[in-house]
Amino acid sequence: MRFLLFFISSIFVQTFSYSQEDFLAKQYFTDGEFEKAVVFYEKLVEKNPRRTDYSEGLVACYQQLERYGDAEIFLLQKIKDTYAFPTFFIELGYNYTLQDQAEKATTYYDQAIQKIDENPNYGYSVGYRFQKYALLDYAIKAYTKAMALKPDLNYDFQLARIYGEQGNIERMYQSYLNLIWEGRTSRSNVLRNIDDFISEDPSNPNNVMLRKVLLKNAQQNPDVLWNELLSWLFVQQKQYNSAFSQEKAIFKRTGETSVDRLENLGQIALEDNDLDNAISIFQYVVENSADPGNRLNAELSLIDIELKDPTEKVLNQVEKKFQDLVTTYGNQSRTLQLQIAYANFLTFKRERPEPAITMLKESLELPLGRVITAYIKLALGDILVYDQKFNQALIYFTQVQKSLKNDVLGQNARFKVAQTSFYKGDFDWALTQLKVLRSSTSQLIANDAMQLSLLISDNSLEDSTQTALKKYAKADLLAYQNKNKEAIAELEDILENHKGEKIEDEALLRQAQLLEAQKDYEGARFNYQKIVEFYAEGILADDAHFALGELYRNVLNEPEKAKAHYEKIIYKYQDSYYFPQARKNFRMLRGDAIN
Repeated sequence: MRFLLFFISSIFVQTFSYSQEDFLAKQYFTDGEFEKAVVFYEKLVEKNPRRTDYSEGLVACYQQLERYGDAEIFLLQKIKDTYAFPTFFIELGYNYTLQDQAEKATTYYDQAIQKIDENPNYGYSVGYRFQKYALLDYAIKAYTKAMALKPDLNYDFQLARIYGEQGNIERMYQSYLNLIWEGRTSRSNVLRNIDDFISEDPSNPNNVMLRKVLLKNAQQNPDVLWNELLSWLFVQQKQYNSAFSQEKAIFKRTGETSVDRLENLGQIALEDNDLDNAISIFQYVVENSADPGNRLNAELSLIDIELKDPTEKVLNQVEKKFQDLVTTYGNQSRTLQLQIAYANFLTFKRERPEPAITMLKESLELPLGRVITAYIKLALGDILVYDQKFNQALIYFTQVQKSLKNDVLGQNARFKVAQTSFYKGDFDWALTQLKVLRSSTSQLIANDAMQLSLLISDNSLEDSTQTALKKYAKADLLAYQNKNKEAIAELEDILENHKGEKIEDEALLRQAQLLEAQKDYEGARFNYQKIVEFYAEGILADDAHFALGELYRNVLNEPEKAKAHYEKIIYKYQDSYYFPQARKNFRMLRGDAIN
């Protein structure tokens, strides 16, 4: 028993010693203290001659110390072993490369490649080691040879990266596409890598090359995959009509089983304000889908497009369409998106909340799941807020919040509780809800919660009567009710009668947003500019800079001024919610390839 304890103890001590030496060797190497690192690596190699990582660490130390002779002696000894790992040949060759002895280096690089003949599985380790030393032609030889000898191996991903580094874009594309074609990796993974080489410009040589390669593959191996990838390329180039042509071909070739891809393309075109193509796509869905739900969604999307220019004539036409759709589809649990859309139209476009409330209350009596019920209650609550029936709205929002506590819908409901409490002047309860939401899993909800929380707390401390804050809440409610002119006037009252108070920058920003919605771009620009000049250190400065950037880029057509405001966010407000988009827009205006 005593001997057994002694044996276990000695093994433990020995293991601890190796572990400590391993740690110190790596730490000294990382810190650049190669003289100290080499001492430990020599000990580790002596005790563990079969550990390739220790041998490679020792060689790296010798090379850092320019002890090329010691590295050469050590490696020559290593490759004498019948079972020498092929990367030692590369290490020896690289040791000669460091001494400008190219001929000797080539000899050993070639021997490493020859080792793959003995065992094709060496292909990855040999290729990877060549990549490590930027010996890309040799890496290609290693990978391709291994694949030729053993077809089960696939190094197209590694080859694609190498071809990209070499600027051989066509071969890079083909290697990536091989991976998708053979089902060896996910499509999203490949497209992320391809995305680094293309831009929105269809005339970009890399874009032209990708289209050429895809068409070549489509000719050689006809398959719907190539249509899908061409569609993806056209979407990146914002050529939605061309993408639509590909999607129609896919729809027909797949037996017209689903229009989901067409619906997604229509939404992308709509979000990018390409209304003509969005209309064509949604009309195609209406005419060709066998599924009533898909047809209804497309009809509602077409209505959304009409409401982008809501003249009285358009509103009358849309109301008639809603009535026809209700007659066609009825009030069913499968078509509740129609009731919600119609209720919102009646409330926010026609200012008739009463029939909308009745409609949604009837929908709640249908047999529904918990999530669908939550959607209807949120929509009903929104309409009750519009109608200033705050307490009734709070009941529905609170029910959703309790029913879906850990869901984004539940968090959204909690924010609506806070917002409704804010409108009715119950600022303390609003703050209580907002504090919880600051850690929301939704960044957008968390950001909105932080903004409203700071607005309330900052302006409650300064003014115990909360006079300006109450005016702001009233203006915000008017804006919610689409009464923008009245809201702008209410905010003007704050700007005239509460100058110098903390709420001034909030009022300037909210008024600017409403002026922009009214297409008073000069008035909006004036307000935003005032914020960045007089409140540069305030919490809304990044909002104003981003808004100015968007205004100059999208409306006023002054890209240089837009760049200046995006640049401010990039260098001064790096923790801003707008930072990622500002950086992307800045790079795009500068002419960089944007993914």
